[in-house]
Amino acid sequence: MRVLAGSAAALCLLAAEPAAAKDWQSARYACERGVEIPVVYVNGVEPAIAILSVEGALVTLEVERSGSGARYGWPSDGSHYIWWSKGDTAQLFWRDGATGEETVIYSDCKEKQG
Repeated sequence: MRVLAGSAAALCLLAAEPAAAKDWQSARYACERGVEIPVVYVNGVEPAIAILSVEGALVTLEVERSGSGARYGWPSDGSHYIWWSKGDTAQLFWRDGATGEETVIYSDCKEKQG
């Protein structure tokens, strides 16, 4: 439920922003097995967030520290998705809250142009 509530709040935030203050961008990624993941990156809030449509749900993730690219996750010890983008590529992981293990769900997502 937290996933949907956070996503709904983020979408309301986007709707309330004036068009001139566009601190967000949308992208669509084509991943393996024919999966497409639409993402909205919101940079005008602290922390920056990414809203993904994954497995039939809207998922809101917050930017995290990364050595390279932009890594988004959920600031808790529980299980959650991780979205890691760099340039026009991205990967989706699942982090197991009990073990801390990160499992790759999609390793080869490329941003669709146009």
